[in-house]
Amino acid sequence: MATEYSVSIKKIIDDLSMKPLYLPSDPEGLFITNISVSRPGLPLTGYFDFFDKTRTLVFGQTEFSFLARFGAEQQYHVLNSLFQFGPPAIILARGYDPTDPMQSAAEKYQIPILQSEDLTSEVVASLVTFLSTELAPRITRHGVLVEVYGEGCLIIGDSGVGKSETAIELIKRGHRLIADDAVEIRKINSRTLIGQSPQNIRHFVELRGVGIINARNLFGMGSIKLSEKIDMVINLEIWDKTKAYDRMGLENEYMDILGIDIPIMTIPVKPGRNLSNIIEVAAMNNRQKKMGYNAAQELLTSLGMEIDDEMIEKRIVNKWD
Repeated sequence: MATEYSVSIKKIIDDLSMKPLYLPSDPEGLFITNISVSRPGLPLTGYFDFFDKTRTLVFGQTEFSFLARFGAEQQYHVLNSLFQFGPPAIILARGYDPTDPMQSAAEKYQIPILQSEDLTSEVVASLVTFLSTELAPRITRHGVLVEVYGEGCLIIGDSGVGKSETAIELIKRGHRLIADDAVEIRKINSRTLIGQSPQNIRHFVELRGVGIINARNLFGMGSIKLSEKIDMVINLEIWDKTKAYDRMGLENEYMDILGIDIPIMTIPVKPGRNLSNIIEVAAMNNRQKKMGYNAAQELLTSLGMEIDDEMIEKRIVNKWD
């Protein structure tokens, strides 16, 4: 069974700068568990087929205009029919204040009321984005996440292979650290993974022989970033002379992370190899591939060689879930 995540009303108030108008209890103990947000158009007319009571409701100009057509008693009846389902929160856009019937119905069913000065569409957009991140499916895996030329590079490999040392070298070259040792990966939508560091170890890096350092304090604020989209995975492994490594780049290898295929490349490690240089080039090359250019394909074409589908077959080499 999938893990259900939640976000407190307190965090929504703080992060989205909303004003609490009515709170039945401590907002730290009031939670939202559904990413979806609804504007209660049809439910206000009495149509509740397919109504999802776990969705946050947003009232804007249209909803208040509709309610204004009724007297206080009828308006209370309409809102009572809606609020009896117990939605987790009511958000009033455009700085609207709750009507007396709305306040009474909310207090009856213990439903929080929040207020935002933003336009209704802006409230819905910001709330969906916020909830998509906070309630996203997630896993935590061992590795290092760095931003290199705008590409989120998740570096994985066995302990002691040089992940953290490579990250420090990349930071010194002007790139940014997101997470070291533990990377929390969230599935924001069907195509996007966002990585960040757990709060308690954020900005810290472990270097064997040196100890723990704080990258933000040592290299400055420009050396760190709170989160980043994961564009590629780089697997560092000790050079195995019996293994045939990809030298052309025609094979498309992917790692399945939370149901999303992320490009992965294996980089063999041995003395004398400059891993930071290689990762920089890998990041730039990955960006070119996303834009439709593949240097290996161009080379083979210029040599008069035909490229068939088998040569660029997509392979899932590992799966994280």
